[in-house]
Amino acid sequence: MATTTSTAPDILKAVGGADNILHFTHCATRLRFELKDASVIDQAAVEAIPGVLGAVPQSGDRYQIIIGATVANVYNAIMDLPEMKNQGGTATSGTSDADVKAAARAKARGKNAYVDAFFEYLSNSFRPLLGVLLGASLIIAFTAVLDAFHIVDFRGDKSAGWVFVDAMWRAVFYFLPIMVAYNASKTLKIDPWLGATVMGAVMTPEFLSLSTNDRFQKAHQVVCTTNETLGTTACKADIFGLPMQLNDYGGQVFVPLIMVAILAIVYRFLVKVVPDNVQMVFVPFFSMLVMIPVTAFLIGPLGIWLGTGLGTGLAWLNSNAPIFFAILIPMLYPFLVPLGLHWPLNALMLANISSLGYDFIQGPMGAWNFACFGATAGVLVLSIRDKNYLMRQTATGALAAGLFGGISEPSLYGIHLRYKNAYKRMLPGCFVGGLVIGLASMAGLGSQTVGSNGEVANGVTTKIFAFTSLFTIPVFDPMWLYGVAILAAFLTAMFLVIIFDYRTPEQKAEMHAADLAHAAKIAAESAAKSAAVESAHNVSEAAVAPAADACDSANGDSADESAVLSAFVPGATTVIGSPLSGMSMPLDEVPDAVFAGGLLGKGAGVDPAEHIEVKAPAAGKVVTAPASGHAFGIELDSGVEILIHVGLDTVKLGGEGFDVRVSQGDHVVEGQTLVVVDRAVVEAAGYPLVTPVVITNTDKFESVDYVAEGDVSAGDPLIAITAKM
Repeated sequence: MATTTSTAPDILKAVGGADNILHFTHCATRLRFELKDASVIDQAAVEAIPGVLGAVPQSGDRYQIIIGATVANVYNAIMDLPEMKNQGGTATSGTSDADVKAAARAKARGKNAYVDAFFEYLSNSFRPLLGVLLGASLIIAFTAVLDAFHIVDFRGDKSAGWVFVDAMWRAVFYFLPIMVAYNASKTLKIDPWLGATVMGAVMTPEFLSLSTNDRFQKAHQVVCTTNETLGTTACKADIFGLPMQLNDYGGQVFVPLIMVAILAIVYRFLVKVVPDNVQMVFVPFFSMLVMIPVTAFLIGPLGIWLGTGLGTGLAWLNSNAPIFFAILIPMLYPFLVPLGLHWPLNALMLANISSLGYDFIQGPMGAWNFACFGATAGVLVLSIRDKNYLMRQTATGALAAGLFGGISEPSLYGIHLRYKNAYKRMLPGCFVGGLVIGLASMAGLGSQTVGSNGEVANGVTTKIFAFTSLFTIPVFDPMWLYGVAILAAFLTAMFLVIIFDYRTPEQKAEMHAADLAHAAKIAAESAAKSAAVESAHNVSEAAVAPAADACDSANGDSADESAVLSAFVPGATTVIGSPLSGMSMPLDEVPDAVFAGGLLGKGAGVDPAEHIEVKAPAAGKVVTAPASGHAFGIELDSGVEILIHVGLDTVKLGGEGFDVRVSQGDHVVEGQTLVVVDRAVVEAAGYPLVTPVVITNTDKFESVDYVAEGDVSAGDPLIAITAKM
C-alpha cells in the first residue's frame, strides 16, 4: 500500500518540482496546483504513482491530482518536504511576484480559460465547506431517524435540549453566506475577512430587527405587506429616504457570490488609489462604506430574485414534467462532476431550501450517486473474484467513501474515468433511478410538501442540504421512494458491471500483467524476510555451539543445512538453468521496455526453438500459474524468486495455444514441464515468443549475471547469482 511519505516526493517531482508551483491547495479529494508550466507533466506518469486515483489538466496551467479521502495527509506530506519549506503553499522564482502572476494570467487568456475560471470561482467558494456541510448533514440524518421512529417530534414543540441540537446543524446553513463570502474573497485574492464582514452586516440582529420590530412599522419607517395566497410577508424600509427591500439572507448563496465579485473590483481600485502607508485602514473602511449599502439595496434583492427565479422555474418543470426532470438530473450529473460544473446546481439546491423551503434536486441526484457507487461495487466483486489486489484496494476505499460519506470522486476518478466501460455501465443505473422517481411522481406517489411559495413539491424532496449517503436516507421525503430509487440505481449499475465487466480485453491483459508483477514482488519480499530470519538464526546457533556444529559436519550430518537457504550463503554462486531451448540473449535486448529496463529485476531472455516446452529450472514452489499459461512465478528451494514470462503480450490469447501442466501451489522438481506452447497459434496472432527469465528478488543479491552465449538447451546455465558477503 502506498504511503503519503512515499507518494509525496513522486507527486512533487511529477509536477516539475517546487519551483514550478505558483499556488498549491487541496479540497476533499484533490490536490490543486497552479503551475508556471504544466506542459512538463507526463499524465501517464502521474496516474501511475501509487495512491493517485487520477489527474485532471485544466486551462491556465492549472492541474488537479485526485487522491481520495487521504488527500489532506498527502498535502501535508508534500508541504513538509524540504523543497517546499520556503514556499508556504506558493512557489516563486527569481522574477517578481507581479511578473509571475502576469505571465500566468497571460497564459490563461482565452475563451475556455474564462469559463474555467468562472467555475473554479464557484468551486473554490464551496469546496472548503464540504467538511462542515457533511458534518451538519449527519446531525440532520440523526435527528431525521429519531423523528421517523417517533422518538422525538422535530416538527412540533421541542424541548430546550433538542432546540440546541437544531442549532448545531442550523449554524452551518444559516451562516453559509458569510462562509461562502470568505472563501470567494480568498479565491479572488482580496481580504477574506472583508468579504465576510460585508455579508455579515445584512445578517446582524440589528438588520433583522428592521422587519420584526413593531416600532419601525408604527413610525411608518417600515411597511410590510402580506400575500394571503402564498402566506408570505414582504417588507420595505425607509433608509434615509431611500426604499430598501428587507430579506432574511440566512442560507443564501447567490448574494455573497455576486457581492464578492463586485467587491473585488472596488477593493483593487482602492488598493491602486490609496497610499500604501494607510491602506490597512482606509481600504477596508471605504470598501465597507461602499459595499454594505450596495449589498443591502441592490445585490441582496437581486440575489434573492435570481435564486428564487431559477428555483421556481425548475420547480415548475419538476411539477409539470416530473419524469423528464427526474431522469434529466441523474443523467446530467455524471458529465458535470468531472468538469467541476455541478457547483451551480449545488448552489441552486441551497437557494431552493432558503427561498422555497425545500429542495427537489437532491432526490434525483441521489440516483446518480448510488449508480456511481453501484458500479464501484461491481468492480469490487470482480476484483475479489479475479484476486486483483490493487483494484480491490482502490474499489474498497472508493465504495466506503461513497456509501458512508456521499463522496463520488474516488469512484469517478479512481475507476470510472479510467475504465470507460464502467462509466457506460453506470449510466443505465442513473436512468433507472431517475425513472423510478419520475414514474412514482406521475402516479401521485411523490412528496406533497408545500413550499413557502405555495407550490406543491413533486418527486423526492428534502428540507435540508444533505450528502447522498446511506446515513442521510431518512432526510428525504418520501423516504421509501428515495430508498427504492437509489437501490434500483445501485443494483442496475452493479450487475451490469459484473455481467459485462468494466475493462476492455486490452485493459484486462494489462491488469493481469500488473498482478503478476505484484505477486512476484510480494513473493520476493517474503522470501527475503524468511532468508534474513533464517540467516540470523544460523549465526546465533553457530555462536552458541561451534564445537557441536563442527562435530556434526565431520560426521556428515546435514540437519542444519536448511538454516540458510543455499542462494543466501555468503559469497555463494547459484546457477539458474534455462527453462527452455533456444537462442539466449541479455535481458536488455528483450523487445519490451519493462523487462529490458530491469523494472522487475535482472535476468536474461530466450528466443525459443521450434518446439516450445518450458521447464522448471530448479526445484521450488509455484506461486503464480495463471490459466493463460503465459507466465510462471516460482519460489525456488534455494531462495531465488524467478519469473518466466512466455512470450510478450501473450496474455491476450487467453490461454489459446498454451497447454499448462502445473497449478499455483504445486511443488515442482528441476526439469518438470510447466507449459507446452503451440508456436503456430502464437505466431498467427502476431505476438513475439521471446521469453524473459527474471530474478524478481535481484536486490537481495550481490549480482545477477547473464552467463550464456548463443544457443542453449533447457537446463543449460543461463544466469549466475552471487550472494552478498
